[in-house]
Amino acid sequence: MFFGRFGGQFVPETLIEPLKKLERAYKKFKDDPEFNETLEYYLRNWAGRPTPLYYAERLSKKLGGAKIYLKREDLLHGGAHKTNNGIGQALLAKFMGKERLIAETGAGQHGVATAMAGALLGMKVDVYMGAEDVERQKMNVFRMGLLGARVIPVESGSRTLKDAINEALRDWVATFEYSHYLIGSVVGPYPYPVIVRDFQSVIGREAREQILEAEGTLPDAVVACVGGGSNAMGIFYPFVNDRVRLIGVEAGGKGLETGLHAASLNAGELGVFHGMLSYFLQNEEGQITPTHSVSAGLDYPGVGPEHAYLKDSGRAEYVTVTDEEALRAFHELSRTEGILPALESAHAVAYAMKIAPEMDKDEIIIVNLSGRGDKDLDIVRRVGNV
Repeated sequence: MFFGRFGGQFVPETLIEPLKKLERAYKKFKDDPEFNETLEYYLRNWAGRPTPLYYAERLSKKLGGAKIYLKREDLLHGGAHKTNNGIGQALLAKFMGKERLIAETGAGQHGVATAMAGALLGMKVDVYMGAEDVERQKMNVFRMGLLGARVIPVESGSRTLKDAINEALRDWVATFEYSHYLIGSVVGPYPYPVIVRDFQSVIGREAREQILEAEGTLPDAVVACVGGGSNAMGIFYPFVNDRVRLIGVEAGGKGLETGLHAASLNAGELGVFHGMLSYFLQNEEGQITPTHSVSAGLDYPGVGPEHAYLKDSGRAEYVTVTDEEALRAFHELSRTEGILPALESAHAVAYAMKIAPEMDKDEIIIVNLSGRGDKDLDIVRRVGNV
């Protein structure tokens, strides 16, 4: 239930039994042959796994240091890693006999993944989304509607992801008998951080096999962006017991000194929020503070408890990249490799660009390209070149 001192179930009494039922169901079905055969079928034939591991040769040579490989989750059906967890949890809900999916979303990618999975499995889908994110991610809102999902704008609080999670939790309390709350990241009360990590760890398992086949060795570093932390935990987990640097990149926004960021591991404090004990951005009274990032998917004031554990244990490093650095990386990858990365992923690319020149040419970095940048084109167009 805990990762070291992090995690747990800090929820109202009414949610304890639903969480216990979810835990029992997950333990039952995760080793069930029919469940796993069905999930593997959909991941391969519907979602498009395995995704490629691509050597970014032009970018690597331009930087003049380590080889940079990109794990192309942007090529997954739906355009982001969120599909892995979306189909996994939706299928779990179907096996549990649920008929409705509730989800929250920030950048919209998790909402799209849930809407896709709901349509595939014939389930009703309601997606809570902060009103500010609805405005920032209009195209994903449109996509969810096309897929048959209902998007519910959340006007409370800062009108972003944390407020959407609050509303989704309230819905689940009242409807858990027939609804499954499909959490989109490695956050929330146990067993969600474990379930989401397990469904996303297909990224790391594939990357591990692919780099061994391509280079005959494990990478020296694996780099991924961290908001709630699902794409990072997905690629980190199969490398945790190896001698590989694990580097999570948080949204530094306009700089940590400005207070306008979303870097809970670098600037947060221990607290309880959304049913878990972890690091959160909060004021002296313990109230959650507003966040900022150019990337809606990283705009969350906390982080999954397993990341907090990896940080405190020293197994993983967590750094920050500013909005401006991420936008520069967005343009650099676009021009050198012909790939438009999601702004979330651009944070990871930016940090790889920082460390690659300091590394030897025979060293290897894998960057998890967690999503594609189509959804962010309006933001990039408004901001312009940096």
